[in-house]
Amino acid sequence: MRTPAPDSRPVALTIAGSDSGGGAGIQADLATMAAHGVFGTSAITAVTAQHTRGVESSFVLPIEEIEAQLAAVTGDFAVGAAKTGMLATTEVIETVAERASEFDFPLVVDPVMVATSGDRLLEREAERAYEDLLGRAALVTPNADEAEVLTDIAVTDEESAREAGQAILETGVDAVLVKGGHVPGERVQDVLVTDDIVRAFEHPRVGTDATHGSGCALAAAIAARLAKGEPLETAVEGATDFLARAVRYYYDVGEGHGAVNHMVPLRNEAARETTAEEVQAVVDRFVDADVSALVPEVGMNVVGATPYAESVAETAAVEGRITRTLSGVQPNRGVRFGASSHVARFLLSAREFDPEYRFAVNCRFDPSVEDALDALAWPVAEYDRGEEPDEVKATDGRTMGWGARQAFADRDEPPVAVVDRGDVGKEAMVKLLAPDAETLADRALALDSEVAE
Repeated sequence: MRTPAPDSRPVALTIAGSDSGGGAGIQADLATMAAHGVFGTSAITAVTAQHTRGVESSFVLPIEEIEAQLAAVTGDFAVGAAKTGMLATTEVIETVAERASEFDFPLVVDPVMVATSGDRLLEREAERAYEDLLGRAALVTPNADEAEVLTDIAVTDEESAREAGQAILETGVDAVLVKGGHVPGERVQDVLVTDDIVRAFEHPRVGTDATHGSGCALAAAIAARLAKGEPLETAVEGATDFLARAVRYYYDVGEGHGAVNHMVPLRNEAARETTAEEVQAVVDRFVDADVSALVPEVGMNVVGATPYAESVAETAAVEGRITRTLSGVQPNRGVRFGASSHVARFLLSAREFDPEYRFAVNCRFDPSVEDALDALAWPVAEYDRGEEPDEVKATDGRTMGWGARQAFADRDEPPVAVVDRGDVGKEAMVKLLAPDAETLADRALALDSEVAE
């Protein structure tokens, strides 16, 4: 008989409807809680026949069944935080509000009134019943439409979001997060309002309509973080970052627009070791083949991004780069995350245009390399540092983003190689890109072989 090794986890509770399509509601909440390392419990308020295209039907559970679920969970588990989703009727809202008065843990209220598809999920006469519930909550997370329903204030920018948030505070809720996903603009701005602070959390808008379940996931992420003991402002910041990535790398499922990807952080973390090993495998092939002819004066680096990488810290590279020696090429040190700046920033910028690209290497560029690229007939792009705007030059770290935009924008086919012809004090270089490590190594070795001929 083996010795048990129990895993103790914080517990969170979701009080919401079931989504048969799996992208929102209870299903999204529990997946999000699991992704945050929290044990999720639930009290189902309604059952919906739902998919990525909309809601076909909805059935609200009897009040006594909802009460029984709440009693069962709170009577057994040490709940650290809870969130609400679809409550559907005045009676359900009032029931949850009554039970919430007994909670000794923070409650996050997502005032679900309208689904992302546009289908109404709440009786019109129940909208004002939320006020008693909000008076018992630590945070409410209305989108712009819901904030207008609650306040009669049209949310169109940060100032009106602040005004709506301050109006909602009058219900007695501790804090309001007015979500900006429904407000047009290049950036999504979620505004947190409390008696003490007003803070906006901004992220670039992702060009997709696959946001089914985004409100559920955000509130569940905040609740999970509160259950882990994070302060409210920190929990909101982490949750908005989580959602931004979950929307960008959405699940392409169903015949509709798809759903947010609740498992992004877990899968990204799980891929770290494999990514580092793949970078090391490319380095080993370069050492075995002796790619000295491709190593720039400043050294070569191989960079690999995790599948959902959004920062340099999520890219693996050679610490100290790869350099030429009398006996061939050698890495100065081992592979670690965050070891590259230049190539990593270029790869991350390229991924804004083609997220399939996960690996890159910088190589020497001169007439012989240019001839080799022509012979290989790869899609090649280039950028001229002489055209780089002064405001980009003046900001450290922005050149790679600008260069990637010049190389990738308005192209039907993404380039395999991007040429940087250099500038005063800047060595000319070519960067090779690939969706996987093996292809990157094959391309670099093909270029090396062509240069040698």
